[in-house]
Amino acid sequence: MQTQHQPISVSAGTTPGGPPHLATAILADLLERADHEMGRDIVAARGLLARATALLRPVTAAPQAARAGCLAPWQQRRVRELVAVSLHETLRVEDLASAVRLSTSYFTRAFKASFGETPHGYLLRMRVEQAQRMMLEGSEPLAQIALACGLADQAHMSRVFRQATGSSPSAWRRRHAAAI
Repeated sequence: MQTQHQPISVSAGTTPGGPPHLATAILADLLERADHEMGRDIVAARGLLARATALLRPVTAAPQAARAGCLAPWQQRRVRELVAVSLHETLRVEDLASAVRLSTSYFTRAFKASFGETPHGYLLRMRVEQAQRMMLEGSEPLAQIALACGLADQAHMSRVFRQATGSSPSAWRRRHAAAI
């Protein structure tokens, strides 16, 4: 779930031998937000931590295209696009691997090295985030949201949602509807 925050205002510049001020400020902001969200919304906190990790990657690692065992940037884009447009459908790891022209076993290892989670975990997280957006933006029944997010039924969504966020979809919806 994307949360609305005040933009940070910093001046861009670099420190000798260090990362840009802007990157440092953004990283600090992401970590502060993640710490704040950790107790309330674990999916949002995980998303913020993933963004912080992605920001650190250029500083701490070789360029992504040169990293052995990872998906190439075009493959990462393709997987993200495919997942985004196919959330409501059954997506198999084999389908994702085929879309980026890799074997299933290599794709699974390269995906985890690139994204920091398994393809299945990523897909479930995307489905939970989509369910959260739908709950905030509308009043559709949870069973309908579950199907629209590619989950088998409301019970399946409740199980996956509780595991990801620590609360049931209906409790999460009530808590966040009150905050709007």
